[in-house]
Amino acid sequence: MGPYHERIERKLREAFSPSHITVTDDSHHHAGHSGAAADGGGETHFSVEISAKAFAGRSRIENQRMIYAVLAEEISERVHALSIKVKAQEE
Repeated sequence: MGPYHERIERKLREAFSPSHITVTDDSHHHAGHSGAAADGGGETHFSVEISAKAFAGRSRIENQRMIYAVLAEEISERVHALSIKVKAQEE
């Protein structure tokens, strides 16, 4: 697990207190593609599956915007692609 993977998971846990979260570095599937790290170190393409009460009653786009806002620094620095699957945790 690299530093960006750890940052993404930590920030999402702090922001949303999820009941479930999985962060996966998918960079190895994108080697040589646009957005792949020139240094070959990965951590440019991630998948996130997250379930939290914070997403209840919001649209898919609202939930994604909330996640992108939390991860703005990572996206501006290195993360090129983020696949997001959100589930609202029921009360």
